Amino acid sequence: MAQIIDGKAVAAQVRAQAAQEAAELTTQGTQPGLAVVIVGDDPASRIYVNNKKKACAEVGVYSEEHALPAGTSQDALLALIRQLNQDPKIHGILVQSPLPEGLDEAGVVEAIAPEKDVDAFHAYNVGKIMQGRYHFLPCTPAGVIELIRSTGVEIAGKDCVVIGRSDIVGKPMAMLLLHQNGTVTICHSKTRNLPEICRRADILVSAVGRAGFVTGNMIKPGAVVIDVGMNRDANGKLCGDVVFEEADKLAAFLTPVPGGVGPMTIAMLMRNTVTAAKLALGLSR
Repeated sequence: MAQIIDGKAVAAQVRAQAAQEAAELTTQGTQPGLAVVIVGDDPASRIYVNNKKKACAEVGVYSEEHALPAGTSQDALLALIRQLNQDPKIHGILVQSPLPEGLDEAGVVEAIAPEKDVDAFHAYNVGKIMQGRYHFLPCTPAGVIELIRSTGVEIAGKDCVVIGRSDIVGKPMAMLLLHQNGTVTICHSKTRNLPEICRRADILVSAVGRAGFVTGNMIKPGAVVIDVGMNRDANGKLCGDVVFEEADKLAAFLTPVPGGVGPMTIAMLMRNTVTAAKLALGLSR
């Protein structure tokens, strides 16, 4: 039986640290501030935005929501971002994705001032991550690193396999593992002999978004298995990429879905927002 990694507990620790730092900054006259922009009425996006607002209230971060109609033009959205870039109360800007059809998501991300890009999606911040000289890390991959650390397993020297090559999770995840001196393989839809490659992994991270994709024959006994997937099974039940029952028999450590990686994403967003406030004050280099 694997030891289950409690994402809620680790996220609570991260939030507590962010709350302490936010309180110190607020006492000194600067409350960290986050602006969340949502365009349209996607139900999942609304849930995510509400969760972020709730987290801000708990941590002591000032928050603003800018809800725009689905028919908002690119120019109008960019004008709002320019306004938020200049607002001294706002240290972090997050535009909830996906955006409605017709809006250029890449152009929106590039319009956010890099020092307020708390998602760490701007090309400037991506380059900083590549160099290992970053201020912000993408929230989900950064959360995964915290979960691995919580196990006590040393990443350095380990064979690490990341399944998925998205800009949001797969690519930055591989880079963060590399920065921790892991030996990293990125797998994707064109990878040959995928089960064989995965069975070599001391640390296996799956971020493909396909229910039941990772089966027991892909897991090395004693591995750390991190399931980033957020899917629905045939019965509509929330599940990850990993067949939990099979992984549980083989892995040393395993994240559940829900309750694993999910809680970490917003916790790391709170950390990034506090870091952005410190940057604005010249307290973080």
